[in-house]
Amino acid sequence: MENKKYTVYLPIAFALVLIGGIFLGIFLGNRTGGFDRLTSKKDKFREVIRYVEDNYVDTISNARLEEKAITGMLEKLDPHSVYITAAEFHEANDPLLGSFEGIGVQFRIESDTITVIIPVAGGPSEKLGIRAGDRIVKIDGKNVAGIKISNNDVMRKLKGPKGTEVKVAIFRRGAGNLLDYTITRDEIPTYSMDIAYMAEPGIGYIRLNNFSATTHEEIHNALAELKKKGMKKLILDLRGNGGGYLQAANDVSAEFLPKGTLVVYTEGMNRNREVFNSSGGGLFQNGSLLIMVDEGSASASEIVAGAIQDNDRGTILGRRSFGKGLVQEQINFKDGSALRLTVARYYTPTGRCIQRPYKNGLDAYNSDYMHRFLDGELENPDSIKFPDSLKFKTPKGKIVYGGGGIMPDIFVPLEKDSTLRYYNLCINTGLVYQWAFDYTDRNRPLLHRFKNVEQFDRSFVISETMYTDFIKYADKKGVKHLGKDLSKSDRYIRTMLKAYIGRNILDNKGFFPILNTIDPAFNKAVEIMRL
Repeated sequence: MENKKYTVYLPIAFALVLIGGIFLGIFLGNRTGGFDRLTSKKDKFREVIRYVEDNYVDTISNARLEEKAITGMLEKLDPHSVYITAAEFHEANDPLLGSFEGIGVQFRIESDTITVIIPVAGGPSEKLGIRAGDRIVKIDGKNVAGIKISNNDVMRKLKGPKGTEVKVAIFRRGAGNLLDYTITRDEIPTYSMDIAYMAEPGIGYIRLNNFSATTHEEIHNALAELKKKGMKKLILDLRGNGGGYLQAANDVSAEFLPKGTLVVYTEGMNRNREVFNSSGGGLFQNGSLLIMVDEGSASASEIVAGAIQDNDRGTILGRRSFGKGLVQEQINFKDGSALRLTVARYYTPTGRCIQRPYKNGLDAYNSDYMHRFLDGELENPDSIKFPDSLKFKTPKGKIVYGGGGIMPDIFVPLEKDSTLRYYNLCINTGLVYQWAFDYTDRNRPLLHRFKNVEQFDRSFVISETMYTDFIKYADKKGVKHLGKDLSKSDRYIRTMLKAYIGRNILDNKGFFPILNTIDPAFNKAVEIMRL
C-alpha cells in the first residue's frame, strides 16, 4: 500500500521538478545575458554582440568584436564597401588629402636600418641638412636599427602633428660620430603627379598615380608648363592609377572637354542621379590627346578615360582597365575609424556602367587579374567576349563596351618574350633595385654633380665593369645569367639600373624618362602621336 501511495505522487513531483528547472533556466539566462534575450527583432546585431561578450569562452574586446562584425558584414555587400580602423585611417586617407604632417623624407629599410632615399624638397629634414643615404639609428633616444622595425612602425614614430618635435640620431658615411637633429614636424605635400615632361618636340607626357585633392591643380600647372615648351599633343598615363576622388576626375576631364560636356553621372537606390559636366576653361581643349590605361587603372581613372572615349575626344591605348564603377561615401567615427559604403554606381556619358561582376565573392573578384592572364586576355584582345547588351555607341558611331572596365581603342599586349626571362628574374627579385641603391650609396659624391635628368642621361652610362659587377652580384644571389645571346634582356637591365640610380639622386625626374625608353606601350603611344 505504501508503494502505491508514492506512485500516485510521482507525476506531481516530476512536474514540480520540471517547472523548477524552467524557472531556474530563465533566472540563469537573465543573469548571463542568455539566449532568450536574442529574440528581439529591433536590434539583433547589438544583442548578438552583447551575448557573445557576456558568454564567450575566452576574453574578447567589445571594440574588436564590433570591428570584426562590421568588416564581415561589409564584405558581403560588395568589394569596395570597407571599414577602416583608427590605426589604418591616416594610411588610407593621407594619399588623397594631398599632404600629411611629418619630417619629410622618403625612406626604405635597408639591412634592418632606416635609410633616407631622398628628403622631400623644402621639407623640414632637407632644411636641416639631412641627406639621401643617411641612416636613422635612433628616434627620440631609442635605438631603431637592427630591431626588425617595420615601415608602419617607422611612420608612426616620424609622423605627427605640425609643430611637434622629434629627435633623430643619424649615421652618415664619412662622419666620425652620430649626427643629432631635432626636427620640427611640418605639413609635407604628397603629389599625385609622378612626372610631366616633353617626350619629344611637340609631344607632352604626364603620369598620374592617383586622384587626390591637389590633382587638378598639379595637372593644370603641368599643362601650362608643357605648353610653354611647345606641346601640341599630350599623352596622359593613367596606368596603375587606382583612382581617388570623383570630383578630381571631373576637374581633370574639364581640362580637355568643352564647357557643359557630360563627364559622368552617378545613381543609386537611395541616391538621386547626380550629373557632372565639364566646367570648361581647360588648358588643353583642342590638341591631340591619348590616354594610357591598363588592368591597374580603376575608378577615377576610368571616369576620365570613359569621358574622353565616349565624347570622341581622344584615343585610349593599353589593356582593359580594372572595372570599378561603384561610388563610396565615407562616414567618420569619433574613435578615429571610418566606414566607406557604396552608395551609387557611376555611368560614363554613353550610359555604360563599367563595374565588373562581383557576385562570386571577394576572393574571385580579387583574382580577376590572374584569370585575365590565364585566359590570354593580356596578350590578345580577341579573348574578351562582350555580349550585345554591353555594346554602346559614341556620338560619332564608335562601339564601346560596358560591364567590366574601359576597353582601349588600341590594344598593347603584356610583353611576353622568352629572351627577357633573366631580366624578369632580376627585376622581380629586387636585385636591380638593390644593386642600384648600393652603387648610389657608395658613389654619392660622384653622382651629385648631375643636376638634372638631361645631364644625367647624356653623361652617365652603365659601363661594362658595372654591368659585370651586377651579373656577379645576381649570381651570388642565386639568379644565373643565361648566356651572351640575351642582348635584349641585357639592354633592359642596363636601362633599369640607370633608371634606378637616376631616381636615387633626382627622384622621379631621373627615373621615368629613362624607364619609358624600354616601355612598349609608351613607345607605341609616341609612335601614334607622331602621325
